[in-house]
Amino acid sequence: MDPAVESWREILAPQALDLCLLTAFLALAFVSFFRKSVALKYVTLVASVGYLGFAKSSLVSVSDVFRLTDLSVPEFKYSLAWYAFMLFVVFSTVLWGRVYCGRVCAFGALTQLLDPIIPRKWRFEIPVRVEKYANLIKYAILAAVLVYFLITHDVALPVRYVEPFWMFSLFGTTGMWVGLGVLLAATLIVRNVYCRFLCPVGAALGIISQLTTVFSIKRWSECRTCKICEKTCEWGAIRGPKIVKSECVRCDDCERLYMDQKKCPHWLILFKRKGNTAVPVSTLS
Repeated sequence: MDPAVESWREILAPQALDLCLLTAFLALAFVSFFRKSVALKYVTLVASVGYLGFAKSSLVSVSDVFRLTDLSVPEFKYSLAWYAFMLFVVFSTVLWGRVYCGRVCAFGALTQLLDPIIPRKWRFEIPVRVEKYANLIKYAILAAVLVYFLITHDVALPVRYVEPFWMFSLFGTTGMWVGLGVLLAATLIVRNVYCRFLCPVGAALGIISQLTTVFSIKRWSECRTCKICEKTCEWGAIRGPKIVKSECVRCDDCERLYMDQKKCPHWLILFKRKGNTAVPVSTLS
């Protein structure tokens, strides 16, 4: 007797809710990205922590990079949500850069939600000359864990001790929780310290961003001398007139300033040349 063949209805039924929730979340992420709305951005960050973090415990991990190196990916028809999520991450990174890091990753979202709460006087701003070298640490970590995996084929050790994402599933040894506590304490002093300097996934996506990023952030000619966006960027991705694509997570801050006709010097100079005395109204909410 031939074995029963599963229909697509039987295959999709247990995955339907997961696919619907993932689609709704990714739609929210896209809408918030294109609208450049602060309110929608924070709604997306909260949804990321709640849904991708604690409810689903699904974040892009260095283990996914391992899977690609030896093609040990899950079977397609039983893992549609995983493939859809990975497709979104790769697609968005190729087109716009590290969108995943800026508003989808649950750990990155958690650290960004801390930003409005932490007093500015607690923060330490790393000098640019130091930061451009500190950024390289995450690439060294990515290379180290890849070499370790290729030699040992052990996924558990680097995932536990290089990434803090396990916190959302609430498991870990005492040493791991102590390390996480130190990391979060450091985040109170240096914004997004893990994402900027230590995350191997961020390094991998940074490489893709540097090589692709079809739709880069626009720049005005005044950006050569203006420092407003550079001082506003909490990721250290703006250095003079240049936006470092491998470090930019498309957080929207500079893009809102870029289009703000009340703050951006480009617009103020433009209106002055036209002889307008009235201050223009911002085009963004």
